[in-house]
Amino acid sequence: MPALIEAFLDPVSSTYSYVIYEHAGGHCAIVDPVLDYDPAAGRTATVQADKIIAFVREHQLHVQWLLETHAHADHLSAAPYLRRELGGKIAIGESISKVQGVFKTLFNLESEFPVDGSQFDHLFAPDESFSIGNLKATALHVPGHTPADMAYLIDGDVILVGDTLFMPDVGTARCDFPGGNANQMFASIQKLLAFPASVRLYVCHDYPPTGRAPQCQTTVGEQRKSNIHIHDGIDEAAFVAMRTRRDAGLGMPTLLLPAIQVNVRAGNLPPAEENGVTYLKIPLNQL
Repeated sequence: MPALIEAFLDPVSSTYSYVIYEHAGGHCAIVDPVLDYDPAAGRTATVQADKIIAFVREHQLHVQWLLETHAHADHLSAAPYLRRELGGKIAIGESISKVQGVFKTLFNLESEFPVDGSQFDHLFAPDESFSIGNLKATALHVPGHTPADMAYLIDGDVILVGDTLFMPDVGTARCDFPGGNANQMFASIQKLLAFPASVRLYVCHDYPPTGRAPQCQTTVGEQRKSNIHIHDGIDEAAFVAMRTRRDAGLGMPTLLLPAIQVNVRAGNLPPAEENGVTYLKIPLNQL
């Protein structure tokens, strides 16, 4: 029986979160859940995450995994909230330690903040096998956007690609964040596109052109045929030149500074200060 996938779109960050399950009453994984954040007010909310909770409870699902494809720069993770409400292990790729090291320095995080990924319940090694109930899964290391990006292969015919590939008419993710690398991105995408043409790909974001509604699913075959950045016939040199030129003209994501500080902590907020209040930092003139 193929994996069942329910998508949840957060329109503010254009992020797709997913619930992957085998059947009602069975086990599931939640991928890239969003915590609502109002940067003007400095307030969080759980509107998007509560939609996921309602679905999980309606279908009597048992959460095994809360999977992050990477430390997101465009939204705060709701994984800790969902773990409290539903259970499950928060997991990410083991290279998150590299990302933590960079941003501990940038944000001058507390000296006791560890850069070993121990904030997460599980760190996936490249190509590590795991299961979601009876569904067989593999954690694919796909660096390029960041050093720690992961994609999740489910039962051989579905891949959650994270911030690597977008819909074919949108292209590919940027590679200019700390630790990003366009050559690595090219290699990671080739790894994904080496799967059979029928394999379904689920994206983490969609930024649709005018006239098209948001979509979350494509296939390997569609990407190889028509991805505007990396279809068949585009070699590494051409891709890297395009990606480098394009990235140079992009602004920083609106929520990069607050999101990274939270997401390198597995979605937990920084520790409260002496007055009981939690603060996020803004490093001036550093990015």
